Amino acid sequence: MLSHRYSPSSSSAVQSETSASSVPPAPVYGVPHKFDPSFRGPVRRRSCTDVLCCLIFFIVILAYVALGIVAWLHGDPKKVLYPTDSYGQFCGQRGTINEDKPILFYFNILKCTNPAILINLQCPTTQMCVSRCPDRFATYTEMQLQHKLSRSYWDYYRQFCKLGFNNPDKPVSQVLRDEDCPSMIIPSRPFLQRCLPEFITLNGSVTVANRTRFKDALEMPRSVTELQHAAKGITGLLDTKELGLKIVEDYAKSWAWILIGLLLALLVSLIFILLLRFTAGVLLWTTIILVLLLLTYGMWFCWMELSRLRESPGSDVGIMEVGLQSDLQVYLHLSQTWIILFVSLAVSEASILLMLIFLRRRVRVAIALLREASKAMGHIPTTLFFPVVTFLLITVCISYWATTAVYLASSGEPVYKVVSPDVSCPHANSTCSPETFNRSGVSSSPLCAGSLCLFAFYGGETSYHRYLFLLQLSNLLVFLWLVNFSLALEQCTLAGTFASYYWSRRKPEDIPPCPLFSSFTRTVRYHTGSLAFGALILSMVQLFRIVLEYLEQKLRGVNNSVSRFIMICLKCCFWCLERFIRYLNRNAYIMVAIYGKNLCTSAREAFFLLMRNMVRVAVLDRVTDFLLFLGKVLIAGGVGVVAFFFFTRRIPVFQEQVPDLNYYWVPLLTVVIGSYLIAHGFFSVYAMCVDTLFLCFCDDLERNDGSSNKPFLMSPELHRILGKSSRNR
Repeated sequence: MLSHRYSPSSSSAVQSETSASSVPPAPVYGVPHKFDPSFRGPVRRRSCTDVLCCLIFFIVILAYVALGIVAWLHGDPKKVLYPTDSYGQFCGQRGTINEDKPILFYFNILKCTNPAILINLQCPTTQMCVSRCPDRFATYTEMQLQHKLSRSYWDYYRQFCKLGFNNPDKPVSQVLRDEDCPSMIIPSRPFLQRCLPEFITLNGSVTVANRTRFKDALEMPRSVTELQHAAKGITGLLDTKELGLKIVEDYAKSWAWILIGLLLALLVSLIFILLLRFTAGVLLWTTIILVLLLLTYGMWFCWMELSRLRESPGSDVGIMEVGLQSDLQVYLHLSQTWIILFVSLAVSEASILLMLIFLRRRVRVAIALLREASKAMGHIPTTLFFPVVTFLLITVCISYWATTAVYLASSGEPVYKVVSPDVSCPHANSTCSPETFNRSGVSSSPLCAGSLCLFAFYGGETSYHRYLFLLQLSNLLVFLWLVNFSLALEQCTLAGTFASYYWSRRKPEDIPPCPLFSSFTRTVRYHTGSLAFGALILSMVQLFRIVLEYLEQKLRGVNNSVSRFIMICLKCCFWCLERFIRYLNRNAYIMVAIYGKNLCTSAREAFFLLMRNMVRVAVLDRVTDFLLFLGKVLIAGGVGVVAFFFFTRRIPVFQEQVPDLNYYWVPLLTVVIGSYLIAHGFFSVYAMCVDTLFLCFCDDLERNDGSSNKPFLMSPELHRILGKSSRNR
C-alpha cells in the first residue's frame, strides 16, 4: 500500500502555505512546533500528569462511597414510597399496625387551601391511615342521630377516626377540638395512596355525592367549589395519572415494534457510516438534499392538514385558550398547531438553503475532513463501539447518584412541627412533641387556636442531619464530576487513537496494534489527574448553573425587573462560560493524548495552535458538526416517518399487526428520540475524529514543509482544500 506522506513535486502547494505564512499576524500566539525527525505521533515515554488532582479525585471517590454507605445506613426508601400519617407512621408497611391501611385520609381536606401549606409543605389537619376511602357522604352530627337507630352507622364512621376512639356520644364540639374524628366524610377515591374527593359532573354541574352544597358537623354551609379549591393541585394530577397509565399501556402493547424501530435505526446508522467510508462527498450532499426533501414533505403535510381543518368547526380556537391538556391529540385538531409547525419547518429549510448558498466552500472543506475521518475509522472500526463503554459508565453514575439522593432524603427520625391555621401564630413551624403538645397550652393561645402538632419530615439534630442539604449538594457535584470524567475519558481515548492513525507514515502498516486499547490504557495510567481536573472545572460551572436555575424558580413570584435582569445576565454568562470550557477541554484532551503534558499546558498549546491557525478554524467553523447533525436528523426523521405511517395504519401490508393504542405518538416519539440518540452515539466518534485530525493537520503544517526531508503526513486532498481555503480567505 502506498505511503500517505505528501511531498508535492510542484511548489504550488508549498507556496500557498509560504504565502499564507509570509505575512505573520500581528499577535504571536506561542511558539510553533519545530521539525523533529523522531516524532511519530503520541509520545510513548511520558509521565503522570496532574498527580495532585488525581489523588484528590480518588479520595473524593472513596468519600463518595462512604457517603453512600452512611446514607444507606440512615436512610429508608419506605419513607419516600409510603405516605406518613400525623404520627410519622407508614401507611401500608408490613409488620406495623398500619399494614392493612395503605391509604392516607385527611380529617378536613378544606384546610389544605390554607396558606400555611405553602410554608410548611404540610396540610394543617390530622391525617390517618385507613384501609379504604369513604364511599358516602355523612357528618359527625348525622352519625350521632343515626347511631341511636343502628350501630352500623358508627361502625362505618369510626374507621376514619383515631385509633382506639370508641365514644360516639361524645359532644361534637369536644370531638372536633381533640381531633378524634373528622367533622364529615365525603365520597373519595385513592390517588397516590391518598383519599381525594370524587367529583362527578351531573347535568353540567360538578357534584360530590350528588350535592353541590352541604353542611359540616358545625352546621357551617360548604360547597363543592371549596372542595375543588382544596384539592386543586391534586385533582390536576388525576388526569396525569390516567395519562401515565395509558402511556404504560401503550408501551406494553408496542414495545416489540419500538425495539424493531430502534434496531432499524441502528442498521441505518451502520449503513450510513459504511457508505460514508467510500462515498463521503456524494453521501453528504445526498443527505443535505434528503433533509431538504424531508422538510418539504413536512411542510406539505402541515399545509394539507391545515386545509382540511379549515372546514372543521372549532379549529380556529387558539392554543392558549385550550390550555394544558393531557390528551395531546387535542392540539392536532387546532389550526394554530399546524401553522406553528409549518412556519418552523419553513424557517429550518430556509436556513439550510442560505447556508448552502453562502457557505458552500466551507461545506466542501467539511466534507473533505469527514472523508479523511472515514478513512481513519475504516482502519480502526472498534472506535465506533467505544461510546458503549461511556454509556455504561454514565448509567452507573446516574444509578448511584439517584439511589444515594433517595437515601439521603429519607434519612433521620420523624420531626414534628406546629401547624396553625393562622400564619401569624408565633409558634408556627416550631418543633413539637405529639405526646406533650396538648399539655403545652400552645393551641389555647388566641393566635394559635386550632394548632396541631403534625409530622413534618424526617431529620434530626445531629451534625449529619444538620448538613443534609450540603451532602445532597456534594452528591450532585460529585455526580457531575464523574459524568464529565467519563466523557473526558472517551474524548482523550479516541483522540489518542486517531492521532496514532494520522502520524503513521505508512497507513495502515505503521498504525500501532490495538490502537484503541493502547490509547485507553495510556490515558488511564498517566492522565487520570488531567481528565479529572478538566472535568472538575466544567462540573463547577454546571453546578453554578443549576443553582441559578433553582434561585430563578424561587424568585419567579417576585415582581422585580432588576433581579430578573441580573438573573438572565448571570445565566447567559455561565452558559457561555460552559460552552467555552467544553471547547477548550476537548482540544486540551487531544493535546494531552498526543504529547502527554498536563491539562493547563495542553490547554494553552491547543489554544495557541488554534489561534495560529485562526483562518482555518474560521473555515472549518461548526460546519462539520452541522453536517453530522443533518445526518442524525435524516436517520431519526427517516425512521420516524416509517414509524408514523406504521402506527397510524397507513401501510396496507402491516395494518393487521398494528396494536390498538391510546396515543400513537407514545411509541412514535420513543422511536424518533431513540433513533437520534443511537445516531448521535456513532456520529460523536466522527466529530472527535475530525477535531483530532484538524489539530494534527495544523501541527503537521508547523513541523513539516512538504519537502522530501520534511514531508507532510496529511493526504494531498486535505492539504489542497485547506490550503486553498486559507489562501482564499
